[in-house]
Amino acid sequence: MKRAVCLLSGGLDSSTSIAIAKEEGYELYALSFDYGQLHRRELEAAKAIADHYGVREHVIYRLANFGGSALVDGNMEMPMDRDEEEMTDIPISYVPARNTVFLSIALGWAEVLDADAIFIGVNALDYSGYPDCRPEFIEAYQRMADLATKKGVEGGKIEIKAPLLHMTKAEIIKKGMKLGVPYELTWSCYKGGEKACGRCDSCGLRLKGFREAGYSDPINYETDENR
Repeated sequence: MKRAVCLLSGGLDSSTSIAIAKEEGYELYALSFDYGQLHRRELEAAKAIADHYGVREHVIYRLANFGGSALVDGNMEMPMDRDEEEMTDIPISYVPARNTVFLSIALGWAEVLDADAIFIGVNALDYSGYPDCRPEFIEAYQRMADLATKKGVEGGKIEIKAPLLHMTKAEIIKKGMKLGVPYELTWSCYKGGEKACGRCDSCGLRLKGFREAGYSDPINYETDENR
């Protein structure tokens, strides 16, 4: 059976991405990261999603926290209530080089497993303006992976698969609903409280996606009006 390492944050996108990997017939290996994120609740969500899909192995890899982002530094103010036009700017919630680091570790594990693919749930349409979510980044990383791995040099390939890259959030949710993704188990909020804040970029994009897809978001928000 072909194997895939799936980057799994526990959020809406990565959970849909792993569902697509399962649909495509891959044996699943999930990789999550503890990088000092303040919204640590997403790691519990990642565990729940990994269990739901019966992954062969789920690794939570611990990284040092170098700061530089509101996602890891509680002294930095999280951007709230930004409109779509503002989301074209790179916000302080961007974690420097995060996907570059995540993919590098995934690539190493994929080589050990003799995996055929790495799935990552990046999206370049409804997103917060992060530079490592763009098609150019995925294309460049694929070229690097082909050059930097034993498998690539010997004529094989570890494909970097970003199935959500050109989809709107509504399209992602519709796809996930068809695949039966348990969105009630996922966590997207950057604040990481008992209930989602409904105001951070991640909550805003998620709520917009559910509205446009014609579904109700199954997680709890701080106020009913957020839903």
